[in-house]
Amino acid sequence: MDGNTLIIIGLGVVVIVLAIAVFALFQKRQTAGLRGRFGSEYDRTLRETGSRARAEADLRQREKRVERLNIRQLSSEDATRFKESWARVQTRFVDDPKGAVTEADQLLGEVMVKRGYPVGDFEQRAADISVEHPRVVEHYRAGHEIALRHAKGQATTEDLRQAMIHYRTLFTELVGEQETPSVVLRKEV
Repeated sequence: MDGNTLIIIGLGVVVIVLAIAVFALFQKRQTAGLRGRFGSEYDRTLRETGSRARAEADLRQREKRVERLNIRQLSSEDATRFKESWARVQTRFVDDPKGAVTEADQLLGEVMVKRGYPVGDFEQRAADISVEHPRVVEHYRAGHEIALRHAKGQATTEDLRQAMIHYRTLFTELVGEQETPSVVLRKEV
């Protein structure tokens, strides 16, 4: 081989190595961006899919889906109405914890619909919520899991109290007010 051929081969190798390095850097940045945006939901999706590539594809697909939705803030009238309903649900918890949890779950559904989230199955709702509210979607999942156990008669009053706390966290995020702890749901010391 002559010197020119070796130079061309060397340049080709350098270009390939640089391309691999740029691709790896791009992947690393993309992973960091998704992990930073979705937090624990990134980790949950990774565990569920078993693959970083599949988890990241799922999360990007969620973002694209939610971009196409008409998600909106609540009007002040709707927010006030929902807050009043939430206050009644929390008050009801004292006398009827089971009914209050069921009502809280339904009220969250109404808030989501009013905000523009589709009323698909729970997993789709949670996935949609995770795009704009990744820090509280785990509360939605935990509350829903307790509500499912409650429907089977397998939830204690303490479990139901925890469900209400989880639901309240998502409720305050969706309605747009700062969370204010409720005396009704505080655990006695």
